[in-house]
Amino acid sequence: MGVALAAAVTIAAPAGTVQAAASSVVAVVNNTPITSGDVERRVNFLRLQRAKGNLRAVAREQLIEDALKREEIVKARASVSTTEVDAAYARFAASNKMSPEQLGKILNQAGVGSEHFKQFIALQMSWPRVVNARFGRTNNGKTLVERMQENGGRKPVTTEYFLKQVIFVVPEKRRSAILGKRKAEAEASRSKFPGCDQAKAFAATMRDVSIRDLGRILAPEMPEDWKPLVEKAKGQTTGTRVTERGVEYLAICKQREVNDDVAAEMVFRAEDLAKAKGNENDENSKKYLAELRKKATITER
Repeated sequence: MGVALAAAVTIAAPAGTVQAAASSVVAVVNNTPITSGDVERRVNFLRLQRAKGNLRAVAREQLIEDALKREEIVKARASVSTTEVDAAYARFAASNKMSPEQLGKILNQAGVGSEHFKQFIALQMSWPRVVNARFGRTNNGKTLVERMQENGGRKPVTTEYFLKQVIFVVPEKRRSAILGKRKAEAEASRSKFPGCDQAKAFAATMRDVSIRDLGRILAPEMPEDWKPLVEKAKGQTTGTRVTERGVEYLAICKQREVNDDVAAEMVFRAEDLAKAKGNENDENSKKYLAELRKKATITER
């Protein structure tokens, strides 16, 4: 999702602050109102994406679809948590070399607002859950068993990692002053890392260092920003990277080749996503939305 967001939006400081206008209802989707203010925010968001054409018409259409998706997500109880959305928002800010607060200011100046962007993130993260639950199949419409039969009955093999995250915390207020020093400290600590069992005791010997247990992660679900570092890792730790929290690296507690059902499903899904890259609306999503539209009461004003 982080990759999709990064590809979708280029954040740049706008020339001036966009003024908000009074809102009126422009459409109602199953009793959910869409206001002119919502449309304005989406139009401004489309401008950040450098979209072309009739942006107001595109914005209205997107917001109608969003309302249909959101209603279905609530029914299915498939919504991601606020914590997950905030984390994705922070990752996006870091990928644009800014803090969440700085990103919020720029979004406000652009007339989008952080709340509108977070709602967009939440839908991007939650909707695939509903689609997968609705169709119960991999993205290309074939079940796991059917895919395995095509593969000669063999389950694909992937790498299973057990990881811990080592974070050298850098407070936002002191970021410019101490980031270089903290990066040097993080790099130096890698050669002294005693192993995952002693990770917390190791962190306690240093100032403002925390350990997060990430548990089991299969190669296809590895976050894109960590993937190259994990693949290039030699020994127990990856290289360091600067994030919104500070300077981090991953400790590789254990890795092995696996081919269980969960791994097979993950590999097939990753293959499907790779084939469908750049196509935001796969066939199942289009089909689902068409069904929802047919049953919905949509009034445009």
